[in-house]
Amino acid sequence: MSQLSTCPLCPHSTWPTWLPPSGTSVSGAPWILFRRQRVKRLQESGSRAPSCGGDWRRVMALGWGWLWRCCAHRAACQAWGSQPAAWHTGAAGKVLHSRMRSAQFIHPMSYNWRASSRLLHTVPSSCCYSKTNSEAKYKDPFKLGSSDLKSLYDDIKKELLVTTKELKDMCEYYFDGKGKALRPMLVVLMARACNSHYNNCREVQPEQRSIAVIAEMIHTASLVHDDVIDGSDSRRGKKTVNQIWGEKKAVLAGDFILSAASVALAKIGNTTVISVLSQVIEDLVRGEFLQLGSKENENERFAHYLEKTFKKTASLIANSCKAVSILACPDPKIHEIAYQYGKNIGIAFQLIDDVLDFTSCAHQLGKPTAADLRLGLATGPVLFACQKFPELNAMILRRFSLPGDVELAWQYVSESDGVRQTTYLAQRYCTEAIREISKLQPSPERDALIQLTETVLTRDK
Repeated sequence: MSQLSTCPLCPHSTWPTWLPPSGTSVSGAPWILFRRQRVKRLQESGSRAPSCGGDWRRVMALGWGWLWRCCAHRAACQAWGSQPAAWHTGAAGKVLHSRMRSAQFIHPMSYNWRASSRLLHTVPSSCCYSKTNSEAKYKDPFKLGSSDLKSLYDDIKKELLVTTKELKDMCEYYFDGKGKALRPMLVVLMARACNSHYNNCREVQPEQRSIAVIAEMIHTASLVHDDVIDGSDSRRGKKTVNQIWGEKKAVLAGDFILSAASVALAKIGNTTVISVLSQVIEDLVRGEFLQLGSKENENERFAHYLEKTFKKTASLIANSCKAVSILACPDPKIHEIAYQYGKNIGIAFQLIDDVLDFTSCAHQLGKPTAADLRLGLATGPVLFACQKFPELNAMILRRFSLPGDVELAWQYVSESDGVRQTTYLAQRYCTEAIREISKLQPSPERDALIQLTETVLTRDK
């Protein structure tokens, strides 16, 4: 168990003594430095220092988890404007800060004046979460939602209704139960949380479960199309559809899965839900176009990257969560909570995915590492590394096309704080996701959605 002390901002709670000071820049002083300082202080006082198991990402996630169990500290951590100069330096830092304040996060002072909905759950500033030690038990999110997803892939195959054997094999190729199924899990947990919040019923409606099925179908169709565009030859540890059946047939298979998802969506019969999920398909196309392009202006490049990340990854999660909330209750404020949670955890998921491209081996990921660099894509770790190695900017503009560009860019990222800063950014998005979902009434599903943010941060594949 972590060595604990009283939280300086809230006397009702405790926090790990090795947690870095609030508002300190990762780029200015790495987390491991804070740990060493805390360990030294603990040794001087005769206390035993906690162990992080050598995993700095785990340290960050655990520290973040404790930070958010204190309500007073939670409000303080929203102060984006209080970040020190080191966080704002460089083109990426400047764009990131302005982007976050304008589009992603709410100013901390708004906590004092925002009118709350009749349906929203509010927590007095003097209260803290009841479980404030590292032994606090949460139900495994995947076990909590597993009963609603037992026959997920069988139901998807029923929706496909394919008579031609070859097309059937292609469409069902990725529906083998070996994927993470994160999106349908988020959808059913959000459905239960919203249902519990609105009418104390935790059961998932048939239409809400259909949203989970549709979300997985849209996601899989996008994977098939992405593999064609990127010329990928492996995914989830096996050959891609385009590698086995060819690009032309793979495009048609992806189109067929999308059409089947559209038919399933129409059967729900709710025009608002249909409109919300139709936006996902538009965002997927626009996101792919954003990825094919690039910004010459360094100050615009990070904003371009975040917009692409939202449209290609987070839009599906955000709009699927919003769709089930629409089916759960009529309050637009609840719909916005669901949407913002999905949006923030979706962006965090992709940021960690971009980190894993530099930190995990191909066997863990089920696809080649450094894939983004080889495709000419500059992700978060590269953009942050530009602050230390400006020569990366020229490589980004030529999309790492010259011999040795990929290897040199990899080296620059490894010698910079790019990976650490990208992980820290993902942590901030997860923090915002928790702030949003905490507005719902307490329930096992709401707690599971909070727990999933840590799962997103600490995953290794």
